[in-house]
Amino acid sequence: MKHGKKYVDAVKLIDKTKAYETTEAIDVCLKTATAKFDETVELHIKLGVDSRHADQQVRGAIVLPNGTGKQVRVLAICKGDNVAKAQEAGAEYVGAEEFTQKIQGEGWMDFDVLITTPDMMGLVGRLGKILGPRGLMPNPKAGTVTPDIARAIKEAKAGKIEYRLDKTNIIHCPIGKVSFGTQKIEENFDALMNAVIKAKPAAAKGQYIRSVAVATTMGPSVRINPAKIGGAV
Repeated sequence: MKHGKKYVDAVKLIDKTKAYETTEAIDVCLKTATAKFDETVELHIKLGVDSRHADQQVRGAIVLPNGTGKQVRVLAICKGDNVAKAQEAGAEYVGAEEFTQKIQGEGWMDFDVLITTPDMMGLVGRLGKILGPRGLMPNPKAGTVTPDIARAIKEAKAGKIEYRLDKTNIIHCPIGKVSFGTQKIEENFDALMNAVIKAKPAAAKGQYIRSVAVATTMGPSVRINPAKIGGAV
């Protein structure tokens, strides 16, 4: 793949033979941002587990201390008293059948998070084949299926992110915007890394954190030394 001049220049800022300490890696990563928009900083964590086995899954959710810098559009599927609670909590879209039909019939996807209550899962479950591949299917482990719908909406708005393994045993998550600066990005980095380390499955053998890297939306990745991250091995 051929890269543009800005990307090539950004690569020159990185010592590819080096695994950086966290602060220095984030610092270098932010310097590679050259886009005209406020790029997202992404964290990529490769784990020493096998996601094909149920007892080695790593999945959860965390509210980042400084949020993600992204405006989160929430769809709340609920009924009864929860409708008013969801609206008061700031959900952009609140309803039930009218929205599930809109998703199924029109392919409508103008939301970032779907939050629902346990009693509505019979309805929402029908959307699994549409929402699942997009990572939008609500799940109790991620806190997106909950009786306390107002709290879940407020957390989503405050910067709650879900982390989960992909098929190559890597977790990919946004940890803020370039405009946050090194300190706020590092605080978010530490919060997510601590959550992933605490979520280590009992069945995981050998080195748990295999590799860690940060990158901006348009920039190259910067490797971080896993041995310098507390509890990583």
